[in-house]
Amino acid sequence: MIQDSRAVDELKHARTDLVVANHILFSTGVVDGFGHVSVRHPLRPDRLLIARSVAPALVKLDDILELDLTGATVSHDDRGSYLERFIHTEVYALRPDVGAVVHSHSPSVVPFGVVGDSLLRPLYHMASFLGAGAPVFEIRDVAGDATDLLIRNRELGAALARSLGKADVVLMRGHGCTVVGPDLRTAVFQTVYTEVNAKMQVHAQALGPPTFLSVGEAAATNATNASQVGRAWALWKAQAEPLCAALQAEAAGD
Repeated sequence: MIQDSRAVDELKHARTDLVVANHILFSTGVVDGFGHVSVRHPLRPDRLLIARSVAPALVKLDDILELDLTGATVSHDDRGSYLERFIHTEVYALRPDVGAVVHSHSPSVVPFGVVGDSLLRPLYHMASFLGAGAPVFEIRDVAGDATDLLIRNRELGAALARSLGKADVVLMRGHGCTVVGPDLRTAVFQTVYTEVNAKMQVHAQALGPPTFLSVGEAAATNATNASQVGRAWALWKAQAEPLCAALQAEAAGD
């Protein structure tokens, strides 16, 4: 009975944090009406939690759906999730180390996916997870030059996951980026600082050739930052809480 209670609490905590993550990504300017975040199911690694198809800032607790790795809704719920849910399912299938996935149209990041000789690299310590640079997924290599650029099926999702490889960030030409982490808070942290680094890199390159972190510096600072993720999460959560509370109160009154 105690074990069952702990499992219920763990699932509830994962769902609650996922709602907060959606609101954090909106309040930090990474997403607007589009974009989505998921977390691997804490009890069933072959499943994931993700919101129904709704703007991130409007996600409430009862919007969270449970999907299997084919992208199908597990529960008896006819509300659809995002068209690009296959980004999430195929990354989880290929990368057992990934605990959370964020897809965004992060505005400062998009240019780095369309300028062939401009690699997004860690300019400062907070973006050390970028390592030697973020790979770029080119959908034309998989589906030709007449798609709408969306990851609409498992085949495209698998191709994106292969482009991601062992990295934490993959850019999507003309579209946005996908960021992963071992857990939800880290994935959100890395998504926010991918946008910050991209903005800084544009400014730095306007001044001259930047000095990027070396591979060794990136590895060392990434290890340090891993212990500090909770500090940023606490701040961002506090900033997002008024929105979360208002939405939950509205839902309770319906």
